[in-house]
Amino acid sequence: MKIALIYNETSIDPNDVINVFGMTTKEHYSSRAVERVARALEKGGHTVKVVEGDIHLADELKEFMPKVVAGENPGMVFNMAYGIQGQNRYTHVPAMMEMLGIPYIGSGPAGHAIVQDKVMTKIILQKNKIPTPGFWVFRTPEDKYDDLIFPVIVKPKLESTSMGMEVVDNWDDLRAAVKVQIEKFQQDILVEQFISGREFAVGVIGNSPNIEVLPIVEINLDNPDQIQTISDKKKKGGVDKTCPAKLSKEKTEEMKQMCMQAFSALGLNDYTRVDFRMDKDENLYILELNSMASLGTGGSFYYAAQTAGHTYDSLINKILDVAVIRYFGSAVQHKEDEVDLTQPLRVVSRTYLRGHLQSLKETLKGFVNLNTHVYNIDNVNQLGSQIAKRLKYLGFNDNIHKQLDVGDFHYFQNHSDQENDVLIISHMDTHYGPHDMINFYENGDQIIGTGIAESKGGLTVMLGAVHSLRFAKKLRKIKCGILLTSDDSLGGRFSKKFVEFYSKKSRYIIGLKSGNIDGGIITTCYGRRDYAIRFTTQNGQSTSDIHGIIPVLGKKLSAIEKISRDEKDYRLSTTSVIAQGSHGHSPNYATLSLTCSYKTEKLGELLESKIQTIMKKREKGFKKLEVAINNIQTRPPVLEEPSDSKFYTLVEDLAKKHDIKIKKHCQITSSDISNVPTELPALDGFGPLGGNYRSAKEHIIHDSIVERAALLASVMFKCAEK
Repeated sequence: MKIALIYNETSIDPNDVINVFGMTTKEHYSSRAVERVARALEKGGHTVKVVEGDIHLADELKEFMPKVVAGENPGMVFNMAYGIQGQNRYTHVPAMMEMLGIPYIGSGPAGHAIVQDKVMTKIILQKNKIPTPGFWVFRTPEDKYDDLIFPVIVKPKLESTSMGMEVVDNWDDLRAAVKVQIEKFQQDILVEQFISGREFAVGVIGNSPNIEVLPIVEINLDNPDQIQTISDKKKKGGVDKTCPAKLSKEKTEEMKQMCMQAFSALGLNDYTRVDFRMDKDENLYILELNSMASLGTGGSFYYAAQTAGHTYDSLINKILDVAVIRYFGSAVQHKEDEVDLTQPLRVVSRTYLRGHLQSLKETLKGFVNLNTHVYNIDNVNQLGSQIAKRLKYLGFNDNIHKQLDVGDFHYFQNHSDQENDVLIISHMDTHYGPHDMINFYENGDQIIGTGIAESKGGLTVMLGAVHSLRFAKKLRKIKCGILLTSDDSLGGRFSKKFVEFYSKKSRYIIGLKSGNIDGGIITTCYGRRDYAIRFTTQNGQSTSDIHGIIPVLGKKLSAIEKISRDEKDYRLSTTSVIAQGSHGHSPNYATLSLTCSYKTEKLGELLESKIQTIMKKREKGFKKLEVAINNIQTRPPVLEEPSDSKFYTLVEDLAKKHDIKIKKHCQITSSDISNVPTELPALDGFGPLGGNYRSAKEHIIHDSIVERAALLASVMFKCAEK
């Protein structure tokens, strides 16, 4: 099943909202806690995407979630978002899910709104004859109540996690506390009769009529008048706890019944935590309920679940299951039931990758921030050495092909046979010079940086896939070759023969360019021809134009622009123009660099003919202009052959099992698979989803690192079985 795990960042980014107003939430899960839940869901066999609960949420879910109206099986939202700002923040994500028609775990907007308002909670408890301490509501510090009895506890009515709580025993301290809290929290203040005694927390999972009350947790207070503050809760391990609490069977049962009554009366769903105090006469009082009980490993909810026999993973998947039952009547309503879930690799690899996502991102950051411009040979070789160390640890041998003009090529192999089951091809160089380089940074669900989509994201995905295969004890069963080149920016000028040679020794060939945002797997890509064109005027030729040969270049470039202006099947781009003069005179010679991309070989030949015509056309004033056109390198276009179609079908079947959407994609830029013999099955685009090659906006999508690495691992293993 597809699960979108929604969370909130720890501070408001101006890009997350239209405007900032009202109280901002003080509650957040750490990134580590979010990853822990995601990992647990992955272990449960689900496909998880972590999404921030901000202004972009609907678009993210529209892209990721299954389209039930089109016949697809439904997904779910696992909501960990406490909201960003304003009143009733807990309700924001559930209300949006209701509007979008997406099932989600946890209570609905009404349940959250009532429970987050402590005053409304107590009114409903009282109406249902469920014991709760007496209370008074203060809108100003000067409010008066004749029936108020000290001591009382003062707290803001719309906050949680013990924010602002203070016990007072006289009117002066009460007014002072109310004044401070009104100024700080900008809301009414609940003043509640303080119950001296023992404190308990009780977790509830399920829905009527199948509600499970977890073993009761006692908060071990030093004395009956102590309270648990927000500082206590944030301390490592929190206040000491005992579970199960030392209570008589009668009191235990009474407390459980009160929990179930309150859970139903307040209209809650799936899970919650109920907080109690018990006075010296063993009278029980419900203080409040938390409709988004903390799922942190140090909280009382998980502490109780452990006592009940749950692991963290089983607890998270239990919460998901009760929500699925609530929506669909059965916990067995997800897509994995139609496929073989006993295959361990799919679950094991995703679990491994989810658990190591932060490490993969650190690796990616190091790759991106290393400037590997095609002619920065030292840095290209440094990157090759870094990857070689990783692969050597995984059992790969490194065969280095020394290069003088660019960085060295590396060919890795984890076996000694003549044939690879699968050959993975990528490159280490980038098109960017030192002044164009964009360092690694994150913006929402995007990671941006130099070469991140074109190569470095794919290199990271490859390392993640290979590590996960080793973790799953599957790597030794795959005869894998990995070829890393360093001249992709030059159109594969030097690596062509190596790609062809190692491809012929392999049954399947995979490229690591990024997939487009729709999940594209590259089955076809344009060819590429690079031209260096030199213009020279003969010595002694006179010209009155103070710009020399430059007007000629202008006319040539204008003509080139015209022939490609409205074309979709080919492109012409000027990569450099240099005009110079001899001995300080006006320019009398120039060089022009052109790159041509074309869909078919026939179009490539047509383009070359047009280029020849335009460049050799005589211009007024330059009758004796000499033109030399050099085709520096050529990459043929890739057309989808029957072997490629069959390979794509294999990948498509595996993607369905992963619950990952893919589609065939035609890449406009050329690729190393252009030099793979046509009869061999070859596909590209197995890197993370992304785009905007060779621009300041080049990016990948954060969560696609895990998805594509898991898919690549499965494809590699399947190639070995075929």
